Amino acid sequence: MTLPEIVSREEWTAARTALLEREKELTRARDALSADRRRLPMVEIGKDYRFDDGRAGLLDLFEGRRQLIVGHFMFDPEWDEGCPSCTAGADEVSDGLRLHLASRDVTLAYVSRAPLAKIERYKAARGWTFPWYSSHGSDFNYDFHVTLDPAVAPVEYNFRAEDLTGEAPGLSCFVRDGERLFHTYSQYARGAEWTGGSYAFLDLTALGRQEEWEEPKGRSDVGRGAVPIFDA
Repeated sequence: MTLPEIVSREEWTAARTALLEREKELTRARDALSADRRRLPMVEIGKDYRFDDGRAGLLDLFEGRRQLIVGHFMFDPEWDEGCPSCTAGADEVSDGLRLHLASRDVTLAYVSRAPLAKIERYKAARGWTFPWYSSHGSDFNYDFHVTLDPAVAPVEYNFRAEDLTGEAPGLSCFVRDGERLFHTYSQYARGAEWTGGSYAFLDLTALGRQEEWEEPKGRSDVGRGAVPIFDA
């Protein structure tokens, strides 16, 4: 095993300060990218997707809030347990994270194609409290390209044709205007690696963090009075 070079405190501070400038550049570039993400157009959802054996529709997943983030959890109906990688990510979803998202009018939920009974059994075994819905029997997973089956639809993953089949990970964002529902964003593959913490999730949404410094202006009143992050 190798370790970093040992230097004086003065040399370390100089190197750290130089790296900080690059970190600031990345932060500003990420802010610009997030602003462009919020400028993306959106697509109205016209299909009546049903969840939990028909007891819930997509609107119900919002739980009355303005925006919805759906984690596409890989859980094939034939499997007895969920995907290990998705499980590791779900382990990091705390009640505190969901409360912070809810304070900005955002609901975080998971959706899998496994039957509801399997989901509830696995969820209880893991001790999870977040909402997790079954899309079993629905087109939802196929339409959002996280269940890949050429017999059902042309295979597309991460916005390109792929020679893949089966379940795949992803995350999708939605916003509602009354009862009209819109798809604003989806990410797949390594795009989902950095989502952790409420700001990272909020940066994916059409309304963003809802803080006054963000571009474009005027997306929401929810964040007014919220404590802003430090300047980049």
